[in-house]
Amino acid sequence: MEQLVLTLKEQIIETLNLEEITPDDIENDAPLFGDGLGLDSIDALELIVILDKYYGIKLGSPAEAKEIFTSINTIADYVVKNRTK
Repeated sequence: MEQLVLTLKEQIIETLNLEEITPDDIENDAPLFGDGLGLDSIDALELIVILDKYYGIKLGSPAEAKEIFTSINTIADYVVKNRTK
């Protein structure tokens, strides 16, 4: 799980072009949207692409994505339970 968390952080940084941020800067339980990392709705679409591309996960609804994308830990938990790749 620890390796998955690090990989997710690296994928998010690369995909969203967060050049000023390192994986160590992202707290595992910190919010990804709003006051946390400060991601927006366009970034959420990119997160959906990450899940599909690297883990074979297709999300069914925006409401589902909102719960999953709360933090790095919630994404990692979802990936562990639902990955097909």
